[in-house]
Order: sequence, then structure tokens, then C-alpha cells
Amino acid sequence: MNRKYLYPLLIIVVTVALYYGEKYVDTKNEAYPDTSETDKSYSEFDDRFLPTSTTGVIVSHQYYTLSYSEAHEQAEWVAYELKKSQLKNSDFKRPYFVEDRSIASGSADWRNYKNSGYDRGHLLPAADRKFDYDAYHETFLTSNISPQNNEFNGGIWNKLEQKTRYWAKKYNGVFVITGGVLEDGLPTIGDEKVSVPAAFYKIVFDKSEGKAKVIAFLIPNQPTDKSYYDYTVSVDEIEAKTGIDFFSQFSKAMQEQLESSVDRKGW
Repeated sequence: MNRKYLYPLLIIVVTVALYYGEKYVDTKNEAYPDTSETDKSYSEFDDRFLPTSTTGVIVSHQYYTLSYSEAHEQAEWVAYELKKSQLKNSDFKRPYFVEDRSIASGSADWRNYKNSGYDRGHLLPAADRKFDYDAYHETFLTSNISPQNNEFNGGIWNKLEQKTRYWAKKYNGVFVITGGVLEDGLPTIGDEKVSVPAAFYKIVFDKSEGKAKVIAFLIPNQPTDKSYYDYTVSVDEIEAKTGIDFFSQFSKAMQEQLESSVDRKGW
């Protein structure tokens, strides 16, 4: 064969081999989390704290529940309980991200994030599930990640996640609901067009000592030197942004108490 055509052909063959080789290696190393034999006591979650779903696709995993938005290729919310007894710091090996088999339409492949300029930002933080390897592993399902600005993810959002663990210890456990604000017209990444939220929210609910209270945050997905306390909002404001009803199974009086105002007292 003429060398003029041989070298370009070799380049094409090597490129294709590397691409599929990478996919093969990833497939071989991506073990799906097995929670079938895990301690069921950690999976207790009061359904009263689950928000409504705007998509109708609610998936209950062993250690958290989510509502998936196929249109945006990510969860519109992830909800979980963080107990004081779960606050451990085991040194687990970081697993590969894997697609969520519980999503009938398929959750987005992690490669959508590759070279996108955005982090694969956990919604339920891996650090909140270090009490058990399978629980930790389960946070690496791609249904639990969303595109986050690197400085946002490693900065204000990380600090808020740490503070949430502090509250879980202080109040003997909290309930957490978190996600990106998903709306039409967002920029996307990857072949599957994963939406990049302009902002993320987190709602933390404490019902210790029989006196329920909530604190909620709505933070732009961008670098900032501000405190997360500068981004406290009412739950009503997050509902208006997302179309999600967060405490729909509570009485009207309780919803009014929890959702209508911004109260940092005790937080």
C-alpha cells in the first residue's frame, strides 16, 4: 500500500482502538453497586419528606430516593436522611461512575462530562455515605450527578455539604433534598445534551425535639467568595423556580410554617 495512504489509515485504526479500548476497560472496571445484602436499617426514610415529581420518574435506591428528568439527563431532586450514626470517614477506594439501571430511559453516560469544563457534581455527596462501601458506591450512579462549575463544587457547595454533616451531628440527623434548577433553554454538555443548571438548591429539615425547622439555599452555579448563608431563601421561592412541591403531605399549617419564611435561627 502506498505510504501516502498507510499512515492516515494507521492513525484512524489506532484512534478507534483506543476509543473502544477505553470503553472496554471502563466496562470491565465498573462494578454495579450491590445493596441487596446491606443493612436495611440505613434505608429507613419517611415518605412524608419526599417532594412531588414533575416527571413521574421516582426511583428508590437503598440509600436515597430521586426523581429523574430525562429531558435534562439528571435528577431534578435527590432526597435522603443523614443520620448522626452515619457520620463516618472510611477510606474507601473511589469507584467508577456507572449508569443507573433503575432509570428505564437510561441515565446519562459519565463521558458526557469528559472535557466539558464541568465537574461531575454529586447531589448526594459521597462523603455522606462513608459508613458502608455499597452506600458509598451507590452515590456514583450517574443519576446522582449534575454538571457543576469546578470552583462552585469545590468551594461554596462543598462548604455547605460539610455544614450539613455538622447539622446532622448537632440535631441527631437531618433530611436533605437537593438538586439543580432545571428549566428550558439551559446550556448542555455531551452527546446526550446534559443540562447545566444555572443554580442549585439544598433544603435541610430538622425535626429533633419535636420542633420542626427548615433552612433552604439557592446558589448560582458559579464561583463566589460569599457565604452560603448569603443565599438562604424560603422553600416557597425554590418551589416557584422548580415547580416542585416539597412538603405536600404535611398539613397546610405546617407547610406555611416551614415554607413561607427565611429563618436562620438555630442553624
